[in-house]
Amino acid sequence: MNKNALIKFVATELPTSKLKAGLLVDTVLGGIREGLKADESVTLTGFGTFEVRCTKARQGRDPNTGDPIQISAGRRVAFKVGRGLRSEIDKD
Repeated sequence: MNKNALIKFVATELPTSKLKAGLLVDTVLGGIREGLKADESVTLTGFGTFEVRCTKARQGRDPNTGDPIQISAGRRVAFKVGRGLRSEIDKD
């Protein structure tokens, strides 16, 4: 599912216009983005937790040439699936 499909789903479920559903989806995603930028974890109970994790510098390989390269330290967004979502997916 992509963002447009999510907007259509929200518009159908609420019921509301696609414009209002798009604003709602953008607002929720913006809230998650702002929380992560502030270095906070964002927990949606029953769904999961988004958090920023720091990675150490490490040695890697260029996939094209196989030459060793240095990968710098950085930050990445991680998602941990919540129990509610995990149990729903495991049912199928």
